Amino acid sequence: MSASSAFSDDKAGSASEPEYGHDPASGGIFSSDYKRHDDLKEMLDSNKDSLKLEAMKRIVAMIARGKNTSDLFPAVVKNVACKNIEVKKLVYVYLVRYAEEQQDLALLSISTFQRGLKDPNQLIRASALRVLSSIRVTIIVPIMMLAIKEAASDMSPYVRKTAAHAIPKLHSLDPEQKDQLIEVIEKLLADKTTLVAGSVVMAFEEVCPDRIDLIHKNYRKLCNLLIDVEEWGQVVIINMLTRYARTQFLNPNINESLLEDSSEKAFYASDDEEDEDKKAEAAALVKRKPYVMDPDHRLLLRNTKPLLQSRNAAVVMAVAQLYFHLAPKAEVGIIAKALVRLMRSHSEVQYVVLQNVATMTIKRRGMFEPYLKSFYIRSTDPTQIKILKLEVLTNLANETNISTILREFQTYIKSMDKDFVAASIQAIGRCATNIGEVRDTCLNGLVQLLSNRDELVVAESVVVIKKLLQMQPEQHSDIIKHMAKLIDNIQVPMARASILWLIGEYCEHVPKIAPDVLRKMAKTFTNEEDIVKLQIINLAAKLYLTNSKQTKLLTQYVLNLAKYDQNYDIRDRARFIRQLIVPTDKSGALSKYAKKLFLALKPAPVLESPFKDRDHFQLGSLSHLLNAKAGGYQELPEWPESAPDPSVRNVEVKDSIPDWSKCTSRKDRKEKKLDKPFYSDSEGDSGPTESADSESDSGSGSESASASDESGSGSESEESGEETESEKEEEDEEKEKKRKKRLDKTKAKKPAEESAERCAIHTSYQINTFSHFAQTPVSKQPPKQSKKESKKETQEMSLLDLDDFEPTPTSAPVTPVNFLSSSLVSDLEGLSLTDTILAPTTIAPSGSIKMYELLHRITGEGLAVEYCFSRQPFSPDPNMVAVQIQFTNNTNSETKNLHIEEPRLQSGMRIREFAEIEVLAAGESVTVVMGIDFCDSTQAANFQLCTHTRKFFVSIQPPVGELMTPVFLTENDFKKEQGKLMGMNEISEKLTLGEKCVNEHVIVERVTATANLSRVPCGSDKECRFAGKTVSSGCLVLVTVTTKEGGRAQLTVNCEKMVIGTMLVKDIMQALSQ
Repeated sequence: MSASSAFSDDKAGSASEPEYGHDPASGGIFSSDYKRHDDLKEMLDSNKDSLKLEAMKRIVAMIARGKNTSDLFPAVVKNVACKNIEVKKLVYVYLVRYAEEQQDLALLSISTFQRGLKDPNQLIRASALRVLSSIRVTIIVPIMMLAIKEAASDMSPYVRKTAAHAIPKLHSLDPEQKDQLIEVIEKLLADKTTLVAGSVVMAFEEVCPDRIDLIHKNYRKLCNLLIDVEEWGQVVIINMLTRYARTQFLNPNINESLLEDSSEKAFYASDDEEDEDKKAEAAALVKRKPYVMDPDHRLLLRNTKPLLQSRNAAVVMAVAQLYFHLAPKAEVGIIAKALVRLMRSHSEVQYVVLQNVATMTIKRRGMFEPYLKSFYIRSTDPTQIKILKLEVLTNLANETNISTILREFQTYIKSMDKDFVAASIQAIGRCATNIGEVRDTCLNGLVQLLSNRDELVVAESVVVIKKLLQMQPEQHSDIIKHMAKLIDNIQVPMARASILWLIGEYCEHVPKIAPDVLRKMAKTFTNEEDIVKLQIINLAAKLYLTNSKQTKLLTQYVLNLAKYDQNYDIRDRARFIRQLIVPTDKSGALSKYAKKLFLALKPAPVLESPFKDRDHFQLGSLSHLLNAKAGGYQELPEWPESAPDPSVRNVEVKDSIPDWSKCTSRKDRKEKKLDKPFYSDSEGDSGPTESADSESDSGSGSESASASDESGSGSESEESGEETESEKEEEDEEKEKKRKKRLDKTKAKKPAEESAERCAIHTSYQINTFSHFAQTPVSKQPPKQSKKESKKETQEMSLLDLDDFEPTPTSAPVTPVNFLSSSLVSDLEGLSLTDTILAPTTIAPSGSIKMYELLHRITGEGLAVEYCFSRQPFSPDPNMVAVQIQFTNNTNSETKNLHIEEPRLQSGMRIREFAEIEVLAAGESVTVVMGIDFCDSTQAANFQLCTHTRKFFVSIQPPVGELMTPVFLTENDFKKEQGKLMGMNEISEKLTLGEKCVNEHVIVERVTATANLSRVPCGSDKECRFAGKTVSSGCLVLVTVTTKEGGRAQLTVNCEKMVIGTMLVKDIMQALSQ
């Protein structure tokens, strides 16, 4: 049968011929080994990629179902060099599974894997490294080490993540490579990509968890990245940071405990005048300076708090344990609500959560008291969940809620689940022990249970009553008598033993009944369980010592029976007691003290929670769950006595801003430019692109073009703009007045001055205008200038050719607009073309519209592409965000057929492409607008940007503020809508305003620059309100900034989409605190 027919038969699902790939009988019982998987081998040897792909799909499906396909290894490994990427990916998946078993065959393909490490496709590079690290042979350790080092420097974050995964594999194969691996880990820890963070911290935990010094410089970055890392990465990072914080910060609750101790000491010392030393010590403790939390400690708590709303139970549990171990007592309460939410999850999750809640309730009972009803037991709960809920309810019991809890317990006793009933009775006993006021009530309730039909209920009640009676036996001789009567009916050994012990211990309270009980027990001695026999012997001994007249013969009879018992414990006990209570010539000195030994007062047992001492294990860990140290568990360090140096976490900021933009005075800046011109004549066109490039990461133009890199380059250019912005703000107030006067006057201008001035105004207008892209004329009064000044001006004009920044007419339908980076704006101001600097009235904040680099001119082979979010409605589809893209051709030849292909979008996202640009002449620029529906998420939109010769992989990622459009509301409407979005939909944070946020105008400017929102009128001076809605779904977004004294403020965001609200709070806080 030919390969093609085999494939077609397979597709048609023919039943006439056995299918070895799918047939359950292909294990070799009904078919000989040489025919096993024959069709798959035939397809893998085929020349057609479609057949190979189908075969690989079937093989991977068999692996997923747990079938053994190791005999196909030679046939699969031949296809490792296949040019079809889809086949190659599946071959690598297979090899990762079987490389360890078939090491010799895998080693033959090592050269192919090494070639795969250089493949242009990031998935192939990552898969090759994964297979290489799965071959567990020490001979290839140097090759693996080299591959990991190269992958750690790869442009693709996915490959760097795979390198982090390979590190623990290599370490377990050859621990001697630890030092080199630590260097790689140190390099990867500095990575700014969220994709890599979780994986490298996992490698750190596996290889060198004690090297805390590697975390110092990356601590703040990890805290800030945490919310964007994938869920399992978040768990690993949070656990690592918990241990880190315990070594680097002081205990936030230390002063509370000290003050409590000192107040007690001071109180008692005042009564006793002799204890002067204690007084002095207490006073010194009270005067101890108050605890001030380290800002880095606060950063960790603040950045982990939003993760309590995570959908992943492990993340919520990790944050809960972090708060329990690190947060001040006053702040720990916020985790209770999140943990109670997890109890609606699967029973497995409930079990783990309740184990941790039970431990927490011992130390922090008040935290869970408001949620008492959440721990009530349902009939559908499994037994282990019921018992844990009982434990929590018992821990939460106090004088105020005990009546409610006992009513619950009464209903639980009627359950059909015997283990649960026994646990309920024990819980009643613990409540009676802990709360003296209800002890009698509980005891009476338990005595009533003694008449229950269920023997197990009666038996458990007896055991608990025995423990309670030890506390005050004199008052309860009636209960002891009642229990003595039950001895004939109760058959459970533990209950019988408990009754006998009670009668023996308090035989003086029941002198008439005790000997009769011994008589009955002597009759049945030989048939009793061992535990009961031992208590019968004890009862006989105690009665012999207190009432020997009546019980002497009975005691001798019982001891004789015990002397020949099958159990050696009983035989030994009988011999020992005989020598002790029946004195003979050979008896030692101990017999004199027999009464004291047997009838000594015994302390009442303390009924404690089994979770009492579990908190020495880190919550959420396997060791805590098992209450035993598991393999690989790392102890939670003790708090340091004195705070370690916080400066170790300070990171030196490498200024990537060019020297010419740092000069403080205008004169210095001019001198710098004359000495070393930044733009040469030939590079005038690509000025903005170069400045962006000098500040962006080296990998921002890679094929993966990770969104974080792009947004990073944009934010860096914004920072450079802020430095220069601070220079001009000092002179703003004076120039405001001059500006108003000059706008009123209009005079004739010289042609050269007019063109230069028009250009400068036009540039500033393009940078700072939101709503209009057309140029508007601005009239301006030129001051008189001397000849010297005009010469200087022309000289500066030659250094920065302003004509390059004017829009060039093209055939594109959209009005072309060119944008400058914010650092250039400040420089244009410094050119002093006239005495009037671009006035504040016409200039919006320099970061109003931020330009992001889509394609660098070097990566794009002369084609530079930038984009911005124009904040204009996208007319073809109002649910899309308008993205303005500017193409600049820096080559000497035409670029043709500019268009978009193969958009790779997350589910729900849509893209509306711009019309194809047929020709872009050399040295020209063109601007187009495209629409993207980001589906209210900050996920990147990935696509290919194509010319007539090349294709470039690019991606656009929106800041959360650009996913909105302004909404105009009245004050009443705002309050009404805000009232609907309370509770989980409201996020409120306190912040300290930056030095520049001195008035309402600056706050409004910063907020509207961060997010596309409109101002809502407000009656209060100390409150600024903003409203908008998400472009895609139209969900309302309401922002309130309330200013307080001392530069403090409160930011509140109300939004139905909690993720958008959380991210928006973070961005606005960053903008206002700068």
